[in-house]
Amino acid sequence: MEKQYLTVTALTKYIRRKFESDQHLKDVWLQAEISNFKHHSRGHMYFTLKDEKARISAVMFASSNRHLKFRPEDGMKVLVLGDISVYEPQGQYQIYVQNMQPDGIGSLYLAYEELKKKLDQQGLFHPERKRPIPQFPKRIAIITSPTGAAVRDIITTLKRRYPMARRTIIPVSVQGEHAAPSIVKGIEYANQLNDFDTIIVGRGGGSIEELWAFNEEEVARAITQSKTPVISAVGHETDFTISDFVADLRAPTPTAAAELAVPSLIDLTQQVQNLNQRLNQSMKYKIEHIREKIKSIDQSYAFKYPIQMTRQKEQDLDRVVNQLNKSAKRFVQDQKTRYSRLGEQIKTYQPRQVILEQTKELEYKMSRLNQQMTNIKEQKGHNFQNQLNKLTILNPLETMRRGYSIPYKDKRIVKSVKHVEPGDAIHLSLSDGQLDCQVWGIEEKEEEL
Repeated sequence: MEKQYLTVTALTKYIRRKFESDQHLKDVWLQAEISNFKHHSRGHMYFTLKDEKARISAVMFASSNRHLKFRPEDGMKVLVLGDISVYEPQGQYQIYVQNMQPDGIGSLYLAYEELKKKLDQQGLFHPERKRPIPQFPKRIAIITSPTGAAVRDIITTLKRRYPMARRTIIPVSVQGEHAAPSIVKGIEYANQLNDFDTIIVGRGGGSIEELWAFNEEEVARAITQSKTPVISAVGHETDFTISDFVADLRAPTPTAAAELAVPSLIDLTQQVQNLNQRLNQSMKYKIEHIREKIKSIDQSYAFKYPIQMTRQKEQDLDRVVNQLNKSAKRFVQDQKTRYSRLGEQIKTYQPRQVILEQTKELEYKMSRLNQQMTNIKEQKGHNFQNQLNKLTILNPLETMRRGYSIPYKDKRIVKSVKHVEPGDAIHLSLSDGQLDCQVWGIEEKEEEL
């Protein structure tokens, strides 16, 4: 058997497909130390992840590392999330890193990712379940710390943009072990009052530990169960919490939350002025157009000389009536002529005579057809009888009626004396029955030369 040799490229592709089809090599979490770190000019990061006994090459593309909040360095312990695959040109396996965090906050980050995945699978992040924020709210609930900079920024922005909206501060703890239950009670209290169009929940920036209350599952559940639309405003623009994903709208900062919650009065005023200006221009154009139309009518001949116009139209009407009468008479006369011509044609063709002739021709053809059918039937009958006679002659039963029989041995026809031996039992089939016989002797006929 001839051996089939693979190319190195084919083998490497096969191994890569094996890696990529293995679900255990997807979303792999590694705890390791960085070495040989290189930050390419195009933004990609290349480095090695190692521990005491092994190492693996790693790549983190620019699209994944642009949101990193720290600069990776050699010797730094990190937690990474990525997929394992093979880099074909060098034939080596490596991890393609999607997320990376310093190992110091690893447990919190793992908890954050696990809860995020869980709630996403339950559909809490789906855009379909999120409600629109009212465009012109009358009353807004602000759930945050009453002493932080965030609440001052929110109130200042709301007053500046839309002062007619009423603002109610629901003070809660936003940091520490009691923060999550406090935020949940604040959201529930705002819904119990049932007097708000929008709820803003958030706080200023901080570390992941300081923002952790907004990563708690109970806070996320309270936001999703809120009857009033919720805007999440936690930390700075680069900070993302679970509350941001489940809220009806995520604001990058508390100030931005206030801007998203209400329209700008200055902008609304300008829009009203623009609409008013457009309306005035449209009305002026409409009035001018109607004025020109009235002026045109006023200067028209019919408006200036109505009697002359009426007389002229009366004459035009008489002329049209005369033309109509003439056309009607001409039409009637043309129809009479046409019908008269058709009558003459009918008389000329004499349809009764034509019908009689066609009837005779039809009867003649029907007679010929019947005769042909009779001839064909008789011919087919003769052919059938001839075939039947041939079959009767070839029928072995007819032959047997003339005194012939057919010998059988073991249900097989005996065609030669060589097929039996003295003492064999044979059966003779006759036209009216069957005989059981025994061979007493055999006499073989000599072949004639």
